[in-house]
Amino acid sequence: MRTRTTTAAATALTAAVALLLTGCGGSDTADKKDDDKIAGADTGAGSGSANPSASASADDIDRPEIKLPADVKNVFEETQTGDAKKDAILADNERRINSIDEAITVDAKKYPALKFYSKDDALASAASYIMSFRNENRSFTGETRYYDREVTFHKDGAASVTYCMDATRTYPKDGTTDKVDRSVKASPSDYVFYSTRLEKNAKGVWQTATVSSTEAAKRCM
Repeated sequence: MRTRTTTAAATALTAAVALLLTGCGGSDTADKKDDDKIAGADTGAGSGSANPSASASADDIDRPEIKLPADVKNVFEETQTGDAKKDAILADNERRINSIDEAITVDAKKYPALKFYSKDDALASAASYIMSFRNENRSFTGETRYYDREVTFHKDGAASVTYCMDATRTYPKDGTTDKVDRSVKASPSDYVFYSTRLEKNAKGVWQTATVSSTEAAKRCM
């Protein structure tokens, strides 16, 4: 029940994307280049609660805090694989997802986590997705499940994370009145399969660089 952004809509949102990213804190020098690329491309209030799974970090990286509203919950499976490197990658994948949902559901002036965990095409697509909610003055509430998460390492040092999303227990929310429409029924499009590429930056953060998704994915049902 969380409508995805079409290619046409994403293209139309380019200017709004640049506005969303202005002022957001970055992770390193490379993020400044990401801002320039996006800006020139042709192409609910409340404190909420900190995400419990990936908010704490033992790697000494100075990470931005991510807070989601009390009525928004993301459930992540396969968080502990027994492989420290895979677990670190999955944790940053989790933080990226939460950073996007924070930017959709929390009324704030800045969203530093958004650029901390995303870059390049993945940052642009995330911003377009967020602005699709903003432009229609809508949000969402409920529980989203992420599962079948798998990590694959590449010879160039990058990694891929594939996973499924089940949004059948989320509902549209009016951005002005906070009214929730629970009459919306679950549909096959609520099951989405993602394939992402993550690259480790100088700070040790696994940033998502590219994302592709398939709605109504049978493998996720």
